[in-house]
Order: sequence, then structure tokens, then C-alpha cells
Amino acid sequence: MADSPTDYSDLKAVYVNCTLKRSPEVSNTQGLMDRSIALMRAQGVEATSLRFIDHDVATGVYPDMREHGWETDAWPDEVWPLIEAAEILVVCGPLWLGDNASVTRRLIERLYAMSGLYNDKGQYIYYGKVGGTMITGNEDGIKHAAMANLYSLQHIGYTIPPAADAGWIGEVGPGPSYLDPGSGGPENDFTNRNTTFMTWNLMHLARMLKDAGGIPAYGNLRKAWNDGERFGFNPEYR
Repeated sequence: MADSPTDYSDLKAVYVNCTLKRSPEVSNTQGLMDRSIALMRAQGVEATSLRFIDHDVATGVYPDMREHGWETDAWPDEVWPLIEAAEILVVCGPLWLGDNASVTRRLIERLYAMSGLYNDKGQYIYYGKVGGTMITGNEDGIKHAAMANLYSLQHIGYTIPPAADAGWIGEVGPGPSYLDPGSGGPENDFTNRNTTFMTWNLMHLARMLKDAGGIPAYGNLRKAWNDGERFGFNPEYR
């Protein structure tokens, strides 16, 4: 098959690994992420990954928790600039008790904290950006966890492409993790297919949105609504 005729080299992507393990401990989530990251980089995308737990990010739903009682907060200076600059965000993490890890939820909360900011068109800050998610573990729950992450991303303004999630859980119950010898994870065709489709769909949609100048700025401007503009909405209509 011929290479993609589309140029993605002006796009930026950030993959946030929400593993509970600090570096340099092996992260199985990172192993799956790296497949997608390699594919993006092969297309010229500037793809960055970070391990959220390695950064001293405070818990909360404000842009800078140092203004709300926390002594330190790495979010404003270390993490947020990478996310703000990227057209693509992929939220990645493990399953525990069939749900997203606590670190994943903390990331979602900090993303939510910034959702009241605006882009240069006066829309919410995440308009025109694309989101996806990747999940790993040894128990059921990939679709449940992906559903929660993708709902959260679209609610705060990210655009979600088709098939925007991928994951690997192996046999349910105690057993080998994704990177363990003999796990079958790296060779699993279903996971590899979903990872590939997700990665390309993220790039395709990010390309389309960037070329189109983002989401049209009509009917979604908070300041205009506050000033009385109703964009055709008529509560008296019957």
C-alpha cells in the first residue's frame, strides 16, 4: 500500500500515561502507547509522552492549585503547556477494579479545570483539538473506562474521531501484563488493528480541523451568549 498522501508534520500530539508506577518502573500502558506514538512519528507528527505521576501535580479543579492552598503544583508550568500546544491528546492508563486508575481521573479533573479558558476565536479552549484514549490491564472494563474518558474529553470541547480507543487486557484475572514475555499483547491482531485505526483517525481528524480553521465560531461563543446573543434559539417557539 502506498504511503499516506497527507502531510501531518505540522501537528503535535501528547500522550499522557496515567500509570500508578513512577519512572523508571516498567509501564505496560507505555508499551501499548509506544506503538501508536511510533506510527504518528513515522508520519512526521511531533508526538510527546509524559508519565503524569512523575510530575508533582496537585489534586483539584482550578488552573493553579497553588492559589487554593497547595504548596506546589506542576500542572501550570510542566504539563498544561504541552497539552495546550497539541492538536491531539491521548489519555492512557490502566484498569483497576474495572475502572480508570485514580491518576487518570486526576488528569481529567485538571483538564476540566482549564475548560473555562478560551481559544483565539473566543471558543472554549479545547475546540478544534482531537482526543482519544488507550487502556491496559488484567481485568474487564476497557469499554467502560474508554467511555468515561471519551465522554469527558468531548464534554470539555475535544472532538472525538471514529474508533478513538484502543486497549489490551489479556485473560481476565491474574496473569501476564502487556509487556510480559508470552503475554500475546504485542502480537494481538485486535489490539494492533484498533491501535492503528485510532492513531490514523486522530491524525486525519486533526488534519481536517486544522485545515478548516477549527470548529466554526458561530453558535458556541460564551461571551456572545452572556451578552444576549441567542444564535437562533427561541424559547418561545412552539
